[in-house]
Amino acid sequence: MYPGAHIPPSAPKIAVYSFPTDPVPTSMPKASARPVSGADSESTPALPATYEAAMTELEQLVGQLESGEMPLEQLLAGYQRGAQLLQHCRDKLQAVEDQIKVLDEGTLKAWKPQ
Repeated sequence: MYPGAHIPPSAPKIAVYSFPTDPVPTSMPKASARPVSGADSESTPALPATYEAAMTELEQLVGQLESGEMPLEQLLAGYQRGAQLLQHCRDKLQAVEDQIKVLDEGTLKAWKPQ
């Protein structure tokens, strides 16, 4: 309060709060690496048998992920499934490319439609 200042009796009272003197932690504890519930390998669906089926599932999954309507845990599970499907598609394409190399005596040649 300032010297000589007069506070009228009708002035509102101001509450004064004190904060604890404990230091504030500078870092958060690290999260443990544990699978999200329901995302274990036993409940993971098998990968599709064909490239086309994997691409169809992947396209549908991307549509769901982009919709923004999924809860966080489902988003994570969907992202993980999408990564599996993407790798599966890449593996299928690599297998086909390897077969083409064998058919063309070890040299990859440009495909020319007839």
